[in-house]
Amino acid sequence: MDLTTLKTFRPAEYEDAADAYRATGDIAGTAKDTIDQQVAAALRDRLEGEAATAALVQLRHLSRNFHYAQTECALVSAALNGFAHDMGAAKRKLMAALEDARAAGCAVGADGSVTYPEGGTVAVAGGTSSPLASALYRQSAAAHPDPRYGRALELANRIADALGEAAEADARWAPKLSALKADDDLTVSHADWKDVEADTTGVRAAAGNYLASLPQPPGDGTPRDNADWWQSLTEEERAAWLSLHPARVGAMDGLPAPVRDEANRVVLNEHLARTRLELDAIPKPPADRWTWTTTGLTPTRVPTPEYLAWQQEHGERYFALQNSLRGMESIQQRFDQTGERGLPEAYLLGFSPEGNGRAIIATGNPDTAHHQAVYVPGTTSNLSNIGEGIDRMENVWRVAQTEARGDSVSTIAWYGYDAPQDIKTDAPFRHYANDGAPAFRKFLDGLEASQSGDPATHRTVIGHSYGTTLVGAAADKGTLNTDDVITVGSPGVTVPKAEELDVPKGHVWNQEAHGDVVPDLGRFGHGGHDQDGLWTVPSDERFGANQMATDTKGHSGYWDDGTESLRNQTRIVAGRYGSVRLEE
Repeated sequence: MDLTTLKTFRPAEYEDAADAYRATGDIAGTAKDTIDQQVAAALRDRLEGEAATAALVQLRHLSRNFHYAQTECALVSAALNGFAHDMGAAKRKLMAALEDARAAGCAVGADGSVTYPEGGTVAVAGGTSSPLASALYRQSAAAHPDPRYGRALELANRIADALGEAAEADARWAPKLSALKADDDLTVSHADWKDVEADTTGVRAAAGNYLASLPQPPGDGTPRDNADWWQSLTEEERAAWLSLHPARVGAMDGLPAPVRDEANRVVLNEHLARTRLELDAIPKPPADRWTWTTTGLTPTRVPTPEYLAWQQEHGERYFALQNSLRGMESIQQRFDQTGERGLPEAYLLGFSPEGNGRAIIATGNPDTAHHQAVYVPGTTSNLSNIGEGIDRMENVWRVAQTEARGDSVSTIAWYGYDAPQDIKTDAPFRHYANDGAPAFRKFLDGLEASQSGDPATHRTVIGHSYGTTLVGAAADKGTLNTDDVITVGSPGVTVPKAEELDVPKGHVWNQEAHGDVVPDLGRFGHGGHDQDGLWTVPSDERFGANQMATDTKGHSGYWDDGTESLRNQTRIVAGRYGSVRLEE
């Protein structure tokens, strides 16, 4: 890096290139959405057979290629803008020093040296970026008999600092930009998505100064603060945050659903790739896992020595990865089902592999829906079994869309907390509900903040099993941004009366199916304790909930197709209270 190179550097050329890459990424993103939401969706809805299935496989590959291109182009755009920002800052420092030199009558040489007037001593640039250099500079300037020497030395060092800053930026960005190259093929592999993750980490590390120059997101802001921040950004600023911090953007309640979806799908693909590659690297369990031994006269099945050895070395991690992979594949399967029987597009409003895994899936855009339904699962729910919640909310969507009579509906599976994983050792404790309640309240507030429809969205919360305890904790300890609450198979909602929940009076609804033992088993742990000393759950008449007719059996059948249990829920979701059939 020399003076001439920095002086003639044009940041606008790189910014224009960044704009072009961003535009190319937007084109790829539009193509992906067109394939997923129109072409493939129409194909699933209208055609069946081997040819249709084969075409869908090819369309899926094409969509993923476009998504990969969209993501990488966004990274290139952010990198070019970051490079232009850093080099532009160095150039501004240089040009300011050169202007001051001209005003002082000093001449600047091609090597950055400064000559002061009347043939004075030439001061060669040395830089003042370190404390030692600054101290030596001041000492040298003070000791020189000609005061003009000090001024020339100051200018020379400012020039040196600018050149050094530019050289550092160039050296920092060159390898990051060089790394942003795709394989020369048409297959987007797990290795490619793992490379995207590495690229993102590298560009983000280099872009510290650039990101610091942008409007910063609220630290612990409310969803409304998040929404206002996002609205204040330019398209370039939004693209930078989205590409360099997808996990952070995807987790921000209050941002538009399409934005969160775009960010979280990148995180999902990266984690899916990392999980698959790690799983493939672990030796598979032995084919012979079990053998028989005889204790007395009774044959007993026991693990083989080979399986025991494998399990001790690899088992815990192997099965954890398999569970995580199962959940991510369920999410991808939901994406791939768009269009089936008219099923609308899905939005990934949250995703994290941490803990038991978190994911939030919406069927239909909640920002524009007239009616929203948010489902909270109970004990044993985690990322691995999120498919169950997705299926239940698909069923709610299909029936509610009919009940809504032309209004749009969005249903959401909220796996946004660490639920108790064991019925005996975990489920009796309330701290899982108390810990998850703030995140749930914030998510509902985010739905309100991101709403773009008119009139205001009608919102229903559906809690199942221990999920009702979380809903109760959320409604008991803070403002719950919902119009209706449906408790299903509830072991208790922490309060003894429906009126103690932060829900409009008369808008708490309950279902208890024949043979569902959870309400009676849970009442002494999660029920509300009233002034008469009684433990109360929503199924009790004294609780004060609307008891809906339920024709299913057991703890998990409330969402079965064609049932009155399901229809009653959807009538609440659609706001058709007069059609709800109550228990006689």
